Amino acid sequence: MTEEKPVRRRHADTTRQALIDAAAGLFAERGYERTTVRAIADRAGVNQALLFRYFGSKTALFGEVMANDGRRRLRETPPERLLESALRGLLAPGDAPHGDRSLEVFLRSAGGDDEVAETSRSLGEEYTRALARLTGEEDAELRAALVLAWLLGIGLTRLVVRQEPLAGADPERVSRLMLDASRTLLEGLA
Repeated sequence: MTEEKPVRRRHADTTRQALIDAAAGLFAERGYERTTVRAIADRAGVNQALLFRYFGSKTALFGEVMANDGRRRLRETPPERLLESALRGLLAPGDAPHGDRSLEVFLRSAGGDDEVAETSRSLGEEYTRALARLTGEEDAELRAALVLAWLLGIGLTRLVVRQEPLAGADPERVSRLMLDASRTLLEGLA
């Protein structure tokens, strides 16, 4: 009588999360366009057919990555702490426990195909609305959009272009300077 080997089955949730984590890392490193389905599957340690099974397309997976981090932050962070949380997440190393690569993914993928651009635009609008609640001024959405543009500019200059002195600046100092200045536009910031 031969001994049967146990069948190794991947749990669907574990596989989905492995694909999301792998995609988040690759999108942050390479951007959406330069990230292949094969590279995502390889990093996740699964067959690329599973990406299509669980998400349907690379674009849908991108949306999941963006929603996973960005919308979680919107749900879990009070508006007065949202900018600080996003900024500190952006400035933290990608492998840090409090690091958030969703803004880096956004920066490296902006200007891509229409679905990707729409996902990014939608998330940006949600952040703008949340930040706009921090001022009673008539131009609240403009103020929030300016602060959000500054945040994205910091990310672009630091992470993508890697221009000094910002690229090598101390994250605490960058956070303090930006948050202090942002309070002139959004007085409700913590």
